Amino acid sequence: MGRPLDLLLHGGTVIDGTGAPARTADIGIAAGRITLLPAGHRATATTVIDATDRVVTPGFVDVHTHSDALAVPRDPGDPALAALRLAPLLQGVTTEIAGNCGSSLFPTLPERLPALAAHTRVTFGIGPVPPSTDFTAFAAGQAPHLRATHLASLVGHGTLRAGVMGFDARPPTADELRTMADLLDRALAQGAAGLSTGLIYPPGGYADTEEIVTLARVAARHRKPYVTHLRDEMSRVDAALEEALEIAARSGAPLQVSHHKTAGRHAWGATSRTLPRLERARTEGVDVYCDVYPYTAGSTVLHAMLPPWANEGGIGALLARLHEDAVRTRIRRDIAEGVPGWENTVGNGGWDLITVAAAPTHPHVQGRRIADLAAERGCDPVDYACDLLLAERGEVTIISHSMREDDVRRVIASPLSMIGSDGVPKPGRPHPRWAGSFARVLGHYARDEGLLTPEEAVHKMTGLPAARFRLAGRGTVTEGAHADLVVLDPAAVRDRATFDTPLSPPEGIDAVVVAGRVAVRDGAPTGVCAGRVLEVR
Repeated sequence: MGRPLDLLLHGGTVIDGTGAPARTADIGIAAGRITLLPAGHRATATTVIDATDRVVTPGFVDVHTHSDALAVPRDPGDPALAALRLAPLLQGVTTEIAGNCGSSLFPTLPERLPALAAHTRVTFGIGPVPPSTDFTAFAAGQAPHLRATHLASLVGHGTLRAGVMGFDARPPTADELRTMADLLDRALAQGAAGLSTGLIYPPGGYADTEEIVTLARVAARHRKPYVTHLRDEMSRVDAALEEALEIAARSGAPLQVSHHKTAGRHAWGATSRTLPRLERARTEGVDVYCDVYPYTAGSTVLHAMLPPWANEGGIGALLARLHEDAVRTRIRRDIAEGVPGWENTVGNGGWDLITVAAAPTHPHVQGRRIADLAAERGCDPVDYACDLLLAERGEVTIISHSMREDDVRRVIASPLSMIGSDGVPKPGRPHPRWAGSFARVLGHYARDEGLLTPEEAVHKMTGLPAARFRLAGRGTVTEGAHADLVVLDPAAVRDRATFDTPLSPPEGIDAVVVAGRVAVRDGAPTGVCAGRVLEVR
């Protein structure tokens, strides 16, 4: 007999992440790598997990998170942050991809660091978060003892733009665009996973198609994807999707459509058009996929509900404007009448569909609708929203109940989709997707609703995203792969996170292995933090 294994998963049914049928197999782990054991093996191990009547899968890859700052060192005793860090792990996520929707913690010119710090404070919502000049500095700023999962990061175009030219609503000069391209090229060479845009958010939304094509060509040279929060996911979703496809076709970059949805009453049902359009684009040679979270509500920052001009100049300029009655009157008019090219979430739904998720100094308003809060105070909802932004120095997160279930189901079932939580991990009452997305797909949509087979569901969470983002050696249970694994009860797995109790852990996730170490056992964290920042080459 050879040297004992570090860990043995015995008797489980393996769904290997490739989409292949499940099979019974034992899995050995030594030095953080997987060994597939032959039938009748006589291996011994330091630790053995009995996986009888359980399913063993690769660790889940959350392709869309906003967890960039969770492992930046701060008060280690803060229980709210500890719970937020553990929520993905407890539902089987072992790798997160951050830097989405145009917002990352890097890169920037050194002289822009102070101005960018106000933006990152509001974006990530857990107090002061120092931005970094490049990917290497960002990775060095992640505390290993706080990394429960692995982390890869995209380069956020909004951060990149602000880090070169600030928050001006104008095209970049030739020199500024060259500088953006150079910073992007450096970050991608250092190991960043791709380029992301958030085209409803300032300052990314101030960019035209040509600017993004130029930057996406840099991503294409590195064979890394262009990942986009479309310019409009509501009434103009078709046009916004065409812009994204044009950028991919002209730049040569693979296209990832973030959290694909058709939201607001003017777009309900439009996935019956957008998904066939994506499939047709693939036949035309565009390398396009999308991701989706399994809920009919989204979550974002409150100031994104305001027209683009209100946010010009950054968060300080916004807060200065909100004191003025004339500004509030103009905001009300623009919401009621619309602004060309603006998504206008409130105009497509209403303040009664928007609840406060995080308002650090006003915890009593968390979980409540802005329309109701305004009515209680006897004021207009725009005035209430502006006053809350002023009171919180811009740091307010909301949940928007804007989608329809049939659209969500279509996207989940699409062969072009993979699963991402779009988690916004801030204290308060965050969206339950941060703690529930993967268990919800496995339990509700796959097992209970039969929308996917178990093999299809696992593939969307593991092999497909790992291949998409070039996470070498991850996403499949294969010989020599990194030992990131999940042991789950297929009959019991289900999400328990709700809008009232958003961090309730799921049921049925028995064990999670990260880098060959048991990080969750019997559904509870072991205290192991074996995650690291991944360099994508």
